[in-house]
Amino acid sequence: MLLAVLTDLHANREAVEACLAHAKERAADQYAFLGDLVGYGADPGWVIDTIMAYVNRGAYVLMGNHDLGVLQDDRKDMNPTARFVVEWTRQNLNEVQTNFIRELPMQFELDQCLFVHANAWAPERWEYVDGAMEAARSMRATNAQITFCGHVHTPSLYHMNHAGKVATFTPSPDVSVPLSKLRRWLAQPGSVGQPRDGNPAACYALFDTQQLELTFFRVPYDTETASQKVLAAGLPASLAHRLIHGA
Repeated sequence: MLLAVLTDLHANREAVEACLAHAKERAADQYAFLGDLVGYGADPGWVIDTIMAYVNRGAYVLMGNHDLGVLQDDRKDMNPTARFVVEWTRQNLNEVQTNFIRELPMQFELDQCLFVHANAWAPERWEYVDGAMEAARSMRATNAQITFCGHVHTPSLYHMNHAGKVATFTPSPDVSVPLSKLRRWLAQPGSVGQPRDGNPAACYALFDTQQLELTFFRVPYDTETASQKVLAAGLPASLAHRLIHGA
């Protein structure tokens, strides 16, 4: 099976459309969405409706911290910008869309793979895997050979040998990476809707579950339209700027 793994969509219709079209062109069989469907962007309702349609065709979906924020009155763990957008998002979702978010799980497993939004040691606490130490902690918290997670808006790949030594591998777009069974792996596809590595192109990955090969992609999209929609919605200008510059 060729599995498209997308995370941190952040209500960015233009980026989501581009990545889904890209995956379809490459004959993706199934889709996994690792949370943060909403937040930051101007099209939360469209994104939720789109993901619901994919779920009806068998896609897997997780809850992210911004999704959970829509359901909560107390969002003290979020920065002021995120809190503002989450409240705006809640007011722009209908009951069906909100109830869909409410039912999302924190993790799921598929074959030898674990899928979480943030990390494997405490998925509900939203702590970041942003280095080798955290990657090791996450990999040691599960028996899965391969862990896929989001939350960090930069594509990364970590691997751990039998001695427990962890190394970081910087993936190149469009280059297939064989995931050896002799190692354990943690893959972060990067953000569809709000990349933060200085490259505004959307990120996602395709995973061949039979060949155990992972390919990262960068997909250009209409960042100008997406950023203008953020401004038109009355959302913070910094979020529009981030879409244009990828940082």
